[in-house]
Amino acid sequence: MTDAPVLFEERPTREGRLIGVATLNAPRALNALSLAMIEQLSARLTQWADDERVVAVWLEGAGEKAFCAGGDIVALYKAIQAGEGGAFAETYFTGEYGLDHQIHGYEKPLMVWGDGIVMGGGMGLMAGAGYRLVTETSLLAMPEISIGLYPDIGASWFLNRMPPGIGAYLGLTGAQLNARDALDLGLADRLVPRQSREALLEALLAADFGEADDAEALHAVVGQVLDRFEDRDQAPAAQLWPHHDHLQHLTACASAEEATARILGDDHQDAWLAANRTRLEVGCPLSAQLVWQMIRRHARSSLADAFREELNLSVQCCLSGDLAEGVRALLIDKDKNPRWSHASVGEVPKADIKALMRPLWRAETHPLRGL
Repeated sequence: MTDAPVLFEERPTREGRLIGVATLNAPRALNALSLAMIEQLSARLTQWADDERVVAVWLEGAGEKAFCAGGDIVALYKAIQAGEGGAFAETYFTGEYGLDHQIHGYEKPLMVWGDGIVMGGGMGLMAGAGYRLVTETSLLAMPEISIGLYPDIGASWFLNRMPPGIGAYLGLTGAQLNARDALDLGLADRLVPRQSREALLEALLAADFGEADDAEALHAVVGQVLDRFEDRDQAPAAQLWPHHDHLQHLTACASAEEATARILGDDHQDAWLAANRTRLEVGCPLSAQLVWQMIRRHARSSLADAFREELNLSVQCCLSGDLAEGVRALLIDKDKNPRWSHASVGEVPKADIKALMRPLWRAETHPLRGL
């Protein structure tokens, strides 16, 4: 297999039209989203959008373990250590958020095969797709609390589209979701058993796209094929929804410190809730504050405005936040003992939060001003 960052194919349908297939090609890194992947995928999506022969797009990850386990945070760490964190972060996040926004607005049917691990940057690729397909093995999360970042890639916007308080809980705890949870929360559209992947692709290629020449007609054909393969009976038992009311109570607070105290003080005897508490307890206090601030700030904003402020904050996190320390502890030295800059969520000064939120660009010079 080639070592190209993304593998691209154009598979012919029965009428000689095409389905574009893009495969993130870094299976040993769980398809962590590199800058090269971002640039190549964005360019090809643009090409396929303009090509009248292409009727649909399929996006997946190589290997058996992950669609995409997140952004290339190791590359970010190395750039920070080399004194180039700000410049690389601006380039990387501008490209990533631009790609995510492109996917949100993609008119042709775009299917993401969210099999295995889908975290962080992988969630960004999946969140805006027209068809977000999960399998019985899917594992979704926004685990940035563990690395000193915050849920970015448009999460400031889409976590607000969940039932009140649920998005904040997910962001604070990095809770891991299965396919049933993803369907319940609107993070996925269909459950297709993993073993049906090849048959589904073959059925799409054999479908009658006829003379379909607009997005509505193309979506109708794809939807009919997916109807034949969806099987929600294969979903694992819900983890989140049985605790829906309880989670809303835990986050019905005025501040991040109060919500954190409630979550950590919760004595419900449930393995999923306990794992979430542990993740928050050892997570980055500054990240918890940023999670809370960004969800509150973008409760009624546009997706584009959320991406623009996320770019600003993500670059600031590389310049002066806890991201480098979080990546060091988790992926570089692997001691899992990060030395966060604050001892607790309640001890994070408002001035520190304000400094990270300070704009790096004027509106007319913002790298994402064109969204």
